Amino acid sequence: MNAQTPETLPPPPGVMGSLQAGFDAVSNHITLILLPFVLDLFLWLGPRLSAGNLYHSLLREWVEINNRAGLPVQNLAILEERVDLLGLINVLTNLRTFPIGIPSLLSGMIPESLPLRTPLGIQNVVQIPSVLHMLGWTVALTLAGWIGGGLYFRSVSIAASNEQEMINPWRAIVQTGILSLVWWIGLLVVLFPALMVLSLLALVSPLLANGAAFVAILVSFWLIVPLFFMPHGIFVRRQNALHSMFASLSMSRVTLPTSSLFVFSVIILSTGLNYLWSVPSGDSWMMLVGIAGHAFITTVLLAASFIYYRDTTDWLKNTYERFRSFRTI
Repeated sequence: MNAQTPETLPPPPGVMGSLQAGFDAVSNHITLILLPFVLDLFLWLGPRLSAGNLYHSLLREWVEINNRAGLPVQNLAILEERVDLLGLINVLTNLRTFPIGIPSLLSGMIPESLPLRTPLGIQNVVQIPSVLHMLGWTVALTLAGWIGGGLYFRSVSIAASNEQEMINPWRAIVQTGILSLVWWIGLLVVLFPALMVLSLLALVSPLLANGAAFVAILVSFWLIVPLFFMPHGIFVRRQNALHSMFASLSMSRVTLPTSSLFVFSVIILSTGLNYLWSVPSGDSWMMLVGIAGHAFITTVLLAASFIYYRDTTDWLKNTYERFRSFRTI
């Protein structure tokens, strides 16, 4: 009887144990950091794909249309400054996809801080000539990001897991695409109505809009944990994308306190260390240290998340079976 009591259940997986196991897994398979390292190296030393000229052309056309209609554009100088900032964005950063993708230090930098000057000289800027080309580049880079992200997540999950049977590479890529599409469609479905509601509330009362925004932020914090673990079932349990999403919601509902601690630990470590990796200037070879450090730490954190997810789902299954056995006695 005592063997079946809830008091004898093992404690849930710990945060530090998962982080340590992730560090050990990546240290023993250091080649796992190659994909994020090579991606950032390419974004740093390779050419820059820009749509700056295209944006300025579209802005001029829009201004001419408004002038012919007798509606001159106000604050044109401010609009031109914003278009200049958009022109600094490297379109190649679309290779960094969400929620599954190859991590990148440079893709997360604001445009003004991106390294235009490198140790090899000023980056060669290639301009996108038309909207059709822009659409084609965006689709192609996103698909390449999904493929690379699926293979990267799969390789890290293999190193982090002790199981012999792992997800097929093609299945990993297909499920990555499905999950990413569902994830972005869901985000747009939620985001656009929320922005419309906030805009309407701002017209009624700025104080009311601020209160609604605060509530929205609190809700988003509550959703971080299930969103974080949505891809993990694909690679750890070989589930399809939809099953993986629902499994993440189920796991987070039961283990929210400890899972929140793990997720926020990962976010704090990743965000805090990114400031350190970004210290070297773009024209210094010391940037290599930042790129390598970022590749190693993000891979460690991803491996730790796979280990935490595996151990937590195993713990939940064991707990459920023990409680069910206890209730039958």
